[in-house]
Amino acid sequence: MNGESPIRVLLADDHQVVRAGIKQFLEMHDDIDVVVEADDGEQAIERIQSEQPDVAVLDIQMPKKTGIEVTRWVRANQPSTGVLILTAYDDDPYVMAVLKAGANGYVLKTADGEEIVQAVRAVHDGKSALDPEIARKVMNRIKAGPIVDHLEELTDRELEVLGLVGQGFTNKAIGVQLGISDRTVQGHLAKIFGKLQASSRTEAVMRAVASGWLPSDLGQFDSD
Repeated sequence: MNGESPIRVLLADDHQVVRAGIKQFLEMHDDIDVVVEADDGEQAIERIQSEQPDVAVLDIQMPKKTGIEVTRWVRANQPSTGVLILTAYDDDPYVMAVLKAGANGYVLKTADGEEIVQAVRAVHDGKSALDPEIARKVMNRIKAGPIVDHLEELTDRELEVLGLVGQGFTNKAIGVQLGISDRTVQGHLAKIFGKLQASSRTEAVMRAVASGWLPSDLGQFDSD
């Protein structure tokens, strides 16, 4: 770990056996520490608020509040926490709702342990972590929809900014890379979101990829 603190993870799933299995996978790695668990959505919000984990790993279907509702709360109230959805559901409406809510990643429970670990690391690094099958679904859904044909084109600078977002750079790091202020980066992102009709960084990247403006390998985690 090169002396770095481990990634602090909240794990929320209403099935205790499932949580135990996922926790075991994650904690086999020294750079990940499951610091708190939750068995429903309301408890997840309370514990995200109190523990401030680096990454919240959430199921979609939980009692009291869904993973989608928890994701919306995190984005509105604690944006420093990354959100990884880990679920059995791969239906298009769930996928699109989660991305619109602002999740950083979406991985299926059928993924092997190492893929889940890589997804947690990717989300912690600010990258999008989409299961390859989910990424294909999202791309097909976006391409098939009417929105892509009517998107306003991005400027060269906006494409530069969004390309760096897709590589996992934070606003501050993008500013350093391009020689501009954090505030200017934020301004570019606001315009990008408006032009692409996107409500999250992941959704914006996927729309730009679907339009052929960014390379198709952005937005998927490396499972090698």
